[in-house]
This record gives sequence, C-alpha cells and structure tokens, in this order.
Amino acid sequence: MIKVKNLTKQFSGHTAVDDISFEVKRGEVVGFLGPNGAGKTTTLRMLTGFLHPSRGAVEIAGCDIFENPIEARRHIGYMPENCPLYTEMRVDEYLEFRAQIKGVPRKAIHRRRDTVKEQCGLTLVGRRIIGQLSRGYRQRVGLADSLIHDPDLLILDEPTAGLDPGQIREVRELIHRLAERHTLLLSTHILPEVERTCPRILILNEGRIVASDSPESLQKRLEGDILISAEIPGDPAAVKAALKSIPAVDVVVHKPLEEGWNRYRIDASSPEARTQIFDCAVSNGWKLRELHLESRSLEDVFMAIIRDSATPRSK
Repeated sequence: MIKVKNLTKQFSGHTAVDDISFEVKRGEVVGFLGPNGAGKTTTLRMLTGFLHPSRGAVEIAGCDIFENPIEARRHIGYMPENCPLYTEMRVDEYLEFRAQIKGVPRKAIHRRRDTVKEQCGLTLVGRRIIGQLSRGYRQRVGLADSLIHDPDLLILDEPTAGLDPGQIREVRELIHRLAERHTLLLSTHILPEVERTCPRILILNEGRIVASDSPESLQKRLEGDILISAEIPGDPAAVKAALKSIPAVDVVVHKPLEEGWNRYRIDASSPEARTQIFDCAVSNGWKLRELHLESRSLEDVFMAIIRDSATPRSK
C-alpha cells in the first residue's frame, strides 16, 4: 500500500528526513513513533503529497504521489494533528462539502455522511456549528473527514489528541474496526495506545528509521538489561550515589513518594544487582520497603532505541 524509497527532505541545509525507505502492506496497522523534531510530520506530509521531497519516491497503492497526485490521493484519508476545519459550518454541511471535493458520487453523499458520523460518534451533533464544539468533537469531525470517501489507506497524526479517556477508548475501538477494511499508519505520542493497536512499529529519530518491528520483538532487544524497582527513604542524592557505585548498576532514576520515601528505577546489567542493592541497603542502614524486577514497557524500549540511535554531539 505504501512504498517509500530513499525519501529525503532538507530545509535550508538542515536534513529533516534522511534517506528513509520502508513499506506498509495492505491491511497493516503500523505505529509511527519518534520524539519531537524527529521528522514524523514532515514524512507524513510527503506521504500525502502536501510536501515535495528533496529526493526520493513515494508510491500509494501503486501510484506515484508526486507524478500522479490526484489518483494517489483517492486512496488516502489524512487527518493532520491540528486538523483545519471550517469552523463556521455545521457538521453535516462540512462533511457533505468535503465529500463533494473528494469525489463521492452525489447520490452517495448523504449515506457516506451518516455512516462516518455514526462511526465517529457525531450522530447527535450534525446540526451543530463546528466552532462551538469541544476540541474532542472537532477531532472527531477531522477523523470523519478522513473517512468520508472510504479510502484504502488512513494516515492519522495524533488522532486521540484532546480526547478524554472514554473517547480515547472509543477511538481505539474504532481503529480496530477500521483495520478490518483499511490500511492504517498511526502517529501518536501515547505509547500504550500503539502497544494495544499496532502489530508493527516504525521508530524515527533524527530523520532516520531506527527500528521497524513488532512491539514484542522490540521489547526482546532489552532482555539483556534488567530493570529493578526499589523503595528506600532518605536523601535521594546520597542513595543514588551509593546505588550507582554498584558495578552492575548503569542508571538510577528516582520518584518521590509519601512520608520521605522514594521509588528508584534501576537499570542494571545483571539480575545479581538485586542482591547487591540489598547488601548496599543493609550496609548503609537504609529501610527497604520494596525490591523487585520490573517488566519493560514500550516506553522503556522507545527511550532505549532513541538513546542508542542518537548521533553523538561533538565537543
């Protein structure tokens, strides 16, 4: 469905996207992740034909997005993070207008309007003026807009931004339903949503693809690293210094708790570090309320990949 080859974008000498290549097969649901400034939005704008690359090629459903943009865009439903809407229009008017622009047959416009309103939870607000809706509802209107012409491919940039937890759950369920009929490329900062929704993840950093795999396979990359949680009271600076002196300990991060207690998340190179942490607590006379191994989250994996892929800064 998507074929990207050697895609590059430069702005005044700065390389925002650096020679990336990847494919998304028909029917896949792929998460597109990266820190701020990694080049995600620039990449999505090139995939949808809104931004021309410095070099490289993009094919959507076999159509070159730059040589045959009108035909390629028939296959794309794009929802940008800050979705531009005509806020003076009513929801029904806007969706009908967008359906006309996107080539929906006149006889099918009302049916498609009602279908996407139901899909996106907009049935009761069709007569409301868009500018009077909450941000969450405006986000739903943007999603309905991306679906109005029933595209093969949906490219969604932060589709749950501005939604409350209940609405986020509804959007997640909607994405699962859409995946039965559409290919999805989903960009979001909410990593648990990606873990629940996307069987494959692309991670972009400094304009380069640095990982492409399933969440489970990416988590296995860190199996050699041990994550330990410990709860210890007292001066965090002194405790962290003592913990960092343990040979198997690499990184120590603390979080304040109640009544002078602190939780320490400790990256270690060996499970034996738990015994060493216990011995360190005994020798320093610390109370130790908790000491256990933690499983790695997708956030841990994401941060480790970003850290390892970062270009060293010259001194």
